[in-house]
Amino acid sequence: MKEKLQVFGRFLSGMVMPNIGAFIAWGLITAMFIPTGWLPNEKFASLVGPMSSVMLPLLIAYTGGEVVAGKRGGVIGAAATMGVIVGAEVPMFLGAMIVGPLSAWVLKKFDQAVDGHIKPGFEMLVNNFSLGILAAVLALVAMEAISPIVTALTNAMAAGVGVLIDNGLLPMTAIFVEPAKVLFLNNAINHGIFSPMGIQQVEEAGKSIFFLLEANPGPGLGILLAYCLVGKGSAKSSAPGAVIIHFLGGIHEIYFPYILMNPFLLIATIAANATGVFVFRLFDVGLTAPASPGSIIALTMMAERHCYVGLFLGVILSAAVAMAISIPLLKFMGKDTTLEEAQAKKNAMKAQAKGTAPAAQASTSAASASAGGRVKKIAFACDAGMGSSAMGATVLKKKIKAAGLDGIEVIHTSVSSIPADVQIVVTHQSLRERAAQSNPNAELVLITNFLAAPEYGRLVEDLKQRNS
Repeated sequence: MKEKLQVFGRFLSGMVMPNIGAFIAWGLITAMFIPTGWLPNEKFASLVGPMSSVMLPLLIAYTGGEVVAGKRGGVIGAAATMGVIVGAEVPMFLGAMIVGPLSAWVLKKFDQAVDGHIKPGFEMLVNNFSLGILAAVLALVAMEAISPIVTALTNAMAAGVGVLIDNGLLPMTAIFVEPAKVLFLNNAINHGIFSPMGIQQVEEAGKSIFFLLEANPGPGLGILLAYCLVGKGSAKSSAPGAVIIHFLGGIHEIYFPYILMNPFLLIATIAANATGVFVFRLFDVGLTAPASPGSIIALTMMAERHCYVGLFLGVILSAAVAMAISIPLLKFMGKDTTLEEAQAKKNAMKAQAKGTAPAAQASTSAASASAGGRVKKIAFACDAGMGSSAMGATVLKKKIKAAGLDGIEVIHTSVSSIPADVQIVVTHQSLRERAAQSNPNAELVLITNFLAAPEYGRLVEDLKQRNS
């Protein structure tokens, strides 16, 4: 079930993540030039509406269609999505997530049906007109049939959220947000659920608290600070570096292993997240666009100028709550457990439940890489391909360069889109199944800690032997 949720969530967030730069551009224009912005300007503010109602949904639709059927899928996805955009009065982000991939799937099935039946010389004619005709038909269907359904669904979701807000229950979202994050569903939640709702709220109010429900770095900061004070072994020694990467770099995945080694810490993150949301609501804090990555720098840039006091107070108090609860939990419930031991125990229990060998034994370690031939390309993979994987790739590049190894390309990528020419994939142990499905021919190096991973050193030593 977790694997299926990750795949579905990854597909949803995968339509948004590649377009985060465009969301940030829209957010900056909103923050600067709307009437309550830093530099109110009516002419520049006129960009806000078209960008959110047309440009961003089309980008999402194109990306979703491209995932399903390449560039042709992206084109038909964007064209067909114009139907739901024109047919609705609210921004159609949810509609774009539905119509874009669906249109590309229809085109893909048509291409498969006519494959081998097109007369030589007519390929371009058939390809262009088939796409055009299908796009036109699907745009009309989307306008008449899909747009009303999505509008009704959007209104129902808005009403449900309104009930939470009116009854002061929005902090309760922490109960499912924080556990889901630790299961590496953070991007799916933030960009697949909260971002579309937040963008619609920005259209109405100029800002949205939904961008803060998952992105608040306070809970993770409190966990890492607790490890700095009372942690043990490698967990304590690596925590200070993780604090910098998490809080300033915005890579929340860095603190997930610290919770996995002591799941009781979820109590701390849930309480901290709820505290942050309560403070944000109390001070009417909101962001003008998604903060990605979720660093304090990104949050500050996306916040309205009147929100800074409440924003910083919410982050600080949520970190304080997480640290206050975590310290006694670490003292009394995690005295003799190191990060590596806890991770190995989790993997063994997971493997036993599946009836397979323990992950520590069954997974391909860095040492097993020595059995292959010369290595030319290594990929560091994470859920979205933009956060922890980029950090890991940088670490590997430095170690490989320091070892004097030339001709080895190190890239970072989404775990669901590992290139076929990659020979070795370095990823977190919890993403093992997805990495194996994405590139079955690659050797896997599974790690538990992005900063203090002994597998890096072993991999470099093996690369010396293989590439000598």
